[in-house]
Amino acid sequence: MRSFLNGFVILFLATTSLNAQELNCQVVVNSDLVNQTNQQVFKTLEQSLREFVNRQSWTNREVYNEEKITCSFVFTFNSYSDDRFEGTLQVQAQRPVYETNYDTPILNFLDKDIVFTYQEFQPLYYNSASYDSNLTSLISFYVYLILGMDADTFDLNGGTAYFTEAQRIVNLAQQSKLPGWNQSDGNRNRFWIIDTLLSNTYREFRQTVYQYHRMGLDNMSSDAQKGKQEIGKAIQQLVPLYERRPNALLLQMFFDSKSQEIYNILSGGPEVEMQKVVSDLQKIAPFFGSVWKKIKT
Repeated sequence: MRSFLNGFVILFLATTSLNAQELNCQVVVNSDLVNQTNQQVFKTLEQSLREFVNRQSWTNREVYNEEKITCSFVFTFNSYSDDRFEGTLQVQAQRPVYETNYDTPILNFLDKDIVFTYQEFQPLYYNSASYDSNLTSLISFYVYLILGMDADTFDLNGGTAYFTEAQRIVNLAQQSKLPGWNQSDGNRNRFWIIDTLLSNTYREFRQTVYQYHRMGLDNMSSDAQKGKQEIGKAIQQLVPLYERRPNALLLQMFFDSKSQEIYNILSGGPEVEMQKVVSDLQKIAPFFGSVWKKIKT
């Protein structure tokens, strides 16, 4: 259970219920690009996926309603024929910041290698010991990625068990020969996400995720200056990673979800010396250079 909610849980225990489900997930299926007169299969798929994600118990934890992770899966299909779907999947997730009504993004990733077969009303099950379908493997992989990213923001390397389960899914799904599961499928896919997350070579990424959220954001309400300083330190931890792996997928993923938030934090609030941080941002995330130029330090 997340420690920062303990006081809330104790105070409202009488009115708060426990659930086995860990996610509060919105699922959207967009078929506008598909030349298909019968749209019912897409509506059925959307409902089936929503139930699969939100009703499944993905861990052995007991979760309070207010602890559920808010996330979304947005499918955009460009091809559908003979029960075969092809398109993209945008995965997003966020978590609350301590003593605020603000939710901070922890994941924003576009998967362009979405291919699976699905028959209308086909039951969806997750079996950790076997590969059953590419659809359930895709969804389950991203569920455990979200769980791991969320856990890493509360405890240093707290998401390892979830990332390990996601890696198990990758290994089993490689037998499908479908795109996204193998290292030869490009440098921005499911294989590389989980391989790098669990690699010591990229250890600074997970250290940054923890310090940025737990030591930085979660302290902003009580000590905005200290919180802002910790966020600056967290960002600077990424410099050694950049110097070893300047094109690291994890760096791109971090700033895809955090660039606007970093801009807002560094531009506002108490005055803190951030010129070195901004300089480091321009170095390690040049693809957001136009954003960093607008930061007033």
